[in-house]
Amino acid sequence: MGTLVLGTPPPELQALLERRRHAGIDRLDEVWRGVHHIVPAPSYEHARITQQLGELLGPLARAAGLEPAMGEFNLGESEHDFRVPDGGLHRPGACGVWLPTAALIVEIRSPDDETWHKLPFYAAHHVDEVLIVDPAEQTVTWLGLRRGEYEPVGHSGLIELGPAELAAQLDWP
Repeated sequence: MGTLVLGTPPPELQALLERRRHAGIDRLDEVWRGVHHIVPAPSYEHARITQQLGELLGPLARAAGLEPAMGEFNLGESEHDFRVPDGGLHRPGACGVWLPTAALIVEIRSPDDETWHKLPFYAAHHVDEVLIVDPAEQTVTWLGLRRGEYEPVGHSGLIELGPAELAAQLDWP
């Protein structure tokens, strides 16, 4: 269920956002063209998949000359419009709070998440590939950017791995 507050946020909402910021639980929150998206913390199952992906993708990324970063980061230009993927592979030289692009974005599905709605944003930021892992369905979807849109691919163009191989290597929760 979503909630959109039009106009100036009421003091109660501003207080909630401040409490979240102060407690450090807003690190996954996103802003979509000025609209704040409050994102809950992931589950233990999500964390297990994140760890496995770090272990599996890291050596392959380094072998391909990419830098693995399995942990959240800000993809976008500023605090006014950004997304927080679960991880990514980056070309050397990526740094800072706001990353304008990534070679590959990793999204691990959670109940009611907005993964599929992020694809146009990722395409506009020239992210070459998107890896979507769904622990509930035990599926891996690998997408490649072609002519400005994502389409499924059978093998990554960046690293030596494909969705079927990766799915077979995961210890699903």
